[in-house]
Amino acid sequence: MKISFQGELGSYSHQACGEAFPDAYPVPCATFAAAMEKVKSAESKYAIIPVENSTYGRVADIYYLLPKTGLFIVKEHFLRVHINLLALPGVAISEVRSAMSHSVLLGQCEKFLLKHNIKAISGIDTAGSAKLVSQNNDRTKAALASPLAGKIYGLEVLEEKIEDMSNNTTRFLVMSKGPEKMDLCDSKHYMTTIIFQVRNIPAALYKAMGGFATNGVNLVKLESYMVAGSFTSTQFYADIEGHPDEEPVQRALEELKYFTSMVTVLGVYPADTFRI
Repeated sequence: MKISFQGELGSYSHQACGEAFPDAYPVPCATFAAAMEKVKSAESKYAIIPVENSTYGRVADIYYLLPKTGLFIVKEHFLRVHINLLALPGVAISEVRSAMSHSVLLGQCEKFLLKHNIKAISGIDTAGSAKLVSQNNDRTKAALASPLAGKIYGLEVLEEKIEDMSNNTTRFLVMSKGPEKMDLCDSKHYMTTIIFQVRNIPAALYKAMGGFATNGVNLVKLESYMVAGSFTSTQFYADIEGHPDEEPVQRALEELKYFTSMVTVLGVYPADTFRI
């Protein structure tokens, strides 16, 4: 089974792929759109895509891509992000003068870099930075990346878990060409992801959200973005706890439809154990 993801081999998306699907064949892609296109063309069974990080926040591009791809969410996975200082074999941390990584990771290790007087250099991505360090025979340069990247590119871990925040976690969504049957089971916890567009009436969003409150349905995420470049047409992405076959969720979705011009279910899937 092939799983596509954005980034180089050794990226955190690659690591998430290995955790979620240990026996899968990883397929690296240059962009998120390319990873999803592999699924649409049936070259990959799934794509695993990061949507938000506990330190950095949302991955904005994804919320624009999701409604356009025609793919469905079938699984979520939470990856604890451990950042490591990687360098050529035999290098001591005192020799390192600069460290390369994605700009987001550099910001998440600011305290460590300042403590060791290491200059931060922005790279294209984490695994790509590790790959460059492995190719350049420069003992003063290091990379900030996953332990997996170190193994793939033959680098040594000079210091592990150097991230400033000990709870640094990224949520990934697993995308499929079609929805997977998800029958309601009382012993399981579920997530439902929807996109909707409110009608052009006063307080439409407030009224649309009311059904979730009155029916006791927990809305855990709500994102908004403009549609077709218009400032008057807004689309929303929402994650809710529960299954559409549960009566409270059914009633909440029915009330939502009354105040919206479009509601689409992007996926019904088991809640990751990280939530429970």
